[in-house]
Amino acid sequence: MGSAAVPVVVGIDNGGTSNNATVLTLDGRFLVDRLVETPSEVLAGPEAAVEAMARAFDGVLALTGVLREQVRAVGLDTPGPASATGVISSKGSTNFSQPAWRGYDIRGALERRLGLPVFYHNDGNAAALYAHHVHFGADAMRRSSVSAIVGTGLGGGLIQDGRVIAGAAGMAGELGHVHIPLTEVLAPLQPVPVCACGFVGDVESVASLTGIERNLLPYWLTRFPEHPLAGVSPARAAKLVRDHGERGDELAREIFAQQARALGALFTIAANFTDPHAYFVGGGVMETAPEFRDWFLAAVRQHTRLRAEQAALATFALVPDRDMAGARGVALAALEAVRAEPAPPPPLVGG
Repeated sequence: MGSAAVPVVVGIDNGGTSNNATVLTLDGRFLVDRLVETPSEVLAGPEAAVEAMARAFDGVLALTGVLREQVRAVGLDTPGPASATGVISSKGSTNFSQPAWRGYDIRGALERRLGLPVFYHNDGNAAALYAHHVHFGADAMRRSSVSAIVGTGLGGGLIQDGRVIAGAAGMAGELGHVHIPLTEVLAPLQPVPVCACGFVGDVESVASLTGIERNLLPYWLTRFPEHPLAGVSPARAAKLVRDHGERGDELAREIFAQQARALGALFTIAANFTDPHAYFVGGGVMETAPEFRDWFLAAVRQHTRLRAEQAALATFALVPDRDMAGARGVALAALEAVRAEPAPPPPLVGG
């Protein structure tokens, strides 16, 4: 699959259980068309995790037949919160829960391990960047977008003129922790949801797998006490809700309708802050049958309050290539960084 002597960048998407890696040529061709996963070892601590990323790097080069000498840079994404330079939050995160991870410079550690420049984004920003460039193509550098990535938590990303808005501390686009009005989201007498981060009534407390387990499913099982999920452990039941939703199950559709309303409320806020050209939805909630995806995306759009001028220009779409989006997004970021490097000066010619 590889091309001898063609310069490339490598993208590595680091997750809680797996690393996914890809290879992108400097002329914009991905040499990998599927997931290339290896264990991430994040629970074993920083040193083991960095070694696991190095193995992912070596493995994808072997798979594509690319020599190490052809690699110009590496893109890395991890779950947030983390700084723009890849330093994990001092409070840690869901994936990086051990004390050793707090304040750990994961980008710098991988750069030292590989001996190559490493460019960093969090996973929400990476997926958002990929969705933006795939959707807009040649117009990407003249367009803006906002993305919500619904998974265990809720990630996101803001793109302006084709580039990630990182913010002063690198934590812009943490859309999961934006507080939203709940009057049109919750059912009468439904308890106000609490996020795993401690916030009350933010988007992630509703639109995430954790939100289903902690907040939505317990309430809706009181309304459907004979439902098959009533006898299943909360963690497993939350993961089964999506399958029930695909089959049109009433309880599951109520849950996902609430998630769609929450995302609509989030995008309404985004419309007034950034007025983007496009709104993207990705993550596990979208890894479903076409009928369910179309229903869910239509519900998100229905509950996004746009002015007529905005609605005439806005696009609602899915993040493409789902599980590959993170690795591909940071590969694109690395490619842009390499292309922006100044050309070396011409050699001196003796007189």
